[in-house]
Amino acid sequence: MLFHRITGIRRSGKSYLLFRLFKKYLVEHYTDEKHIISVELDRLEHKEYRQPLALLKHIDSLICDEKLHYVLLDEVQLLDDFEDVLNSLLRRENVDVYVTGSNSKFLSSDILTAFRGRGDEVHVFPLTFAELMSVYNGDMYDGWSDYITYGGLPLVQSMRTDEQKMQYLSRLFDETYLKDIQERHSIYKLQEMNDLINILASCIGTLTNPHKIEATFKSIVKSEITDNTIRQYIDYLRDAFFISEAQRYDIKSRKNIGAPVKYYFEDIGLRNAGLSFQKCEEASIMENIIYNELRYRGCQVDVGLINKQVTDDDGNRRRLQLEVDFVANKGHQRVYIQLVSSTAAAYEMTKKTQALLAIQDSFPKIIVTSDRIKEHYDDNGILMKNIIDFLLY
Repeated sequence: MLFHRITGIRRSGKSYLLFRLFKKYLVEHYTDEKHIISVELDRLEHKEYRQPLALLKHIDSLICDEKLHYVLLDEVQLLDDFEDVLNSLLRRENVDVYVTGSNSKFLSSDILTAFRGRGDEVHVFPLTFAELMSVYNGDMYDGWSDYITYGGLPLVQSMRTDEQKMQYLSRLFDETYLKDIQERHSIYKLQEMNDLINILASCIGTLTNPHKIEATFKSIVKSEITDNTIRQYIDYLRDAFFISEAQRYDIKSRKNIGAPVKYYFEDIGLRNAGLSFQKCEEASIMENIIYNELRYRGCQVDVGLINKQVTDDDGNRRRLQLEVDFVANKGHQRVYIQLVSSTAAAYEMTKKTQALLAIQDSFPKIIVTSDRIKEHYDDNGILMKNIIDFLLY
């Protein structure tokens, strides 16, 4: 049978999806309660089932006939040798297995390797801006202000005050994410990991690599951490879905070209919490949100580069390397997206437009801005769009 896993950062709604929405769907369309076996391993009354043989014995006792049974396991990282347990379950002909986990012991690429080709994955993102606005009690501009500060973790939306939201996100950042990664990978210098997150959070939208970050550590943090350790720490953060990596893509040759890369945070509220809500620059946050939105829409997202030959004032030819913020691919579809803080920033607009016009294909080209403008095409056929309109429609 197949193995179905629900991944995503902690508190993104994985357990609610599995035990409330999916279970209700199964009962309404496919089966009955007695053919659904649910084990929530984080509950005290289910603690005994964290032992492999005890859990397998419990599941066996609830398999009542030859019909298909749905096994729902929550917090599977609490189960000893959970890969072996899942392997054992998958050998049974009348069992479908669905699991969630909410710390980095499960939210890693290890389990994907162990069960490659034998299951599927549902990745649960934090709420998009459109999803937030569907329940937000206020206008879209107040909603946008909240979203760029506190992000899209569902529980945050039930909190009334700014203080409650800040405290919750800060506690989640310190006591859950950092602690999970520290315990999984036996990190003894937690401050270095915290400093790394702060550096990544402060340079959203900037091409970087471990060597550049090492230089930052030495000059600003006064740390002797090596680029190899930095590379390891970044891998830990990526495996836990805390950050994502956008690679450079040569538009003309149509291939990825490796480091340096850009890093973005899965949830902007957690990013801000890591910086104690002190550096909430709208331009970089807007870029992070657009990146997450494109991934949510099912796109493969890269940072575009294109080379253009130009002639300077002295008549000399030189190569100019231009950047496109995002190249978003979905199947045979593609869109190029540039972000500008304001259309009134003449130099920024010229630079962004120049890069789009250098692309010799007919895929859509969009400039997204925080200006309150109506959607329109400019004289070059580039679609101009407000950030809120882009996210809502």
